Amino acid sequence: MKSVPQTPASGSPSRAPTIEAVNVSRWYGNVVAVNDVSFSLGPGITGLLGPNGAGKSTILHMTAGFLRPSKGTVRIAGRPAWRNHEMYRDVGLVPEREAVYNFLTGYQFVLLTARLFGLGNPELAARRALHAVGMESAQERRLGGYSKGMKQRIKVAAAIVHEPHVLLLDEPFNGTDPAQRLQMMDLLRRMAADGRTIVFSSHILEEVERLAENVLVIIAGRLAASGDFRAIRRLMTDRPHTFTVHSSDNRRLAVALVADESVFGVELNDEHLTVRTSRFADFVRAAPRIARAEGITLQGLLPTDESLESVFSYLVNR
Repeated sequence: MKSVPQTPASGSPSRAPTIEAVNVSRWYGNVVAVNDVSFSLGPGITGLLGPNGAGKSTILHMTAGFLRPSKGTVRIAGRPAWRNHEMYRDVGLVPEREAVYNFLTGYQFVLLTARLFGLGNPELAARRALHAVGMESAQERRLGGYSKGMKQRIKVAAAIVHEPHVLLLDEPFNGTDPAQRLQMMDLLRRMAADGRTIVFSSHILEEVERLAENVLVIIAGRLAASGDFRAIRRLMTDRPHTFTVHSSDNRRLAVALVADESVFGVELNDEHLTVRTSRFADFVRAAPRIARAEGITLQGLLPTDESLESVFSYLVNR
């Protein structure tokens, strides 16, 4: 894997990282979930991006001190996360699983968490956290009657009730509607602006693009790329792409497309063309224009390798 331009998450290379992973691996028997991952993060929002099963949750759980690395070390504020109980005064975790008690009300659930942290005024802290996630109107309802999106917001409220400096969120937007998602994104941006370190995982590129300044791209337990999101996004956009093209005259269209500078390969099959390009947008604009100039009817123009898995595989194998 070639290196990707790195941008310290703190915005200052001289600042000590809030979160640091050094050559971290985690395996379960013969299954390697995370393989020799290293990174350092400071204040701001970092997106942990990768397809389902890539190892994102395992990384978050090791960062939260819930899993012991099989190899390497994860540090929070310079101290190992594993068996560092004191760090939970400054760390909040939102797990992917619902992890709520359905017989409690939303208020009771957040209040219980505040009391477990030994806060001086747990009632006030609970109501403040509920207000932050917009759950005041439903706080007296039992969690068993909540939607998935409401449970997500209650988990966030419980995670921030003690105002942690580090917040870890595993797929926090699952089940939320567009309004809830925007509200949660605004909350995380405000927390980051206050100097907190926030890491959230997602398999959805758009979520990371809208929220994260920095990104860690994980695939098959490996760190495929890390750094400034815009630089990595350009790598994803500028990578080779494959299109399947159907037209009224595939043979004549193949000759015309080969001459275009956006195309570096054309394969003629029985029923369609397979076209390869490294300039996605240029080709999408050029293909209809070329077909029209040749008097050819363009019947289909479909990218065939746009899954997240293919994008991440490209980053890994560069």
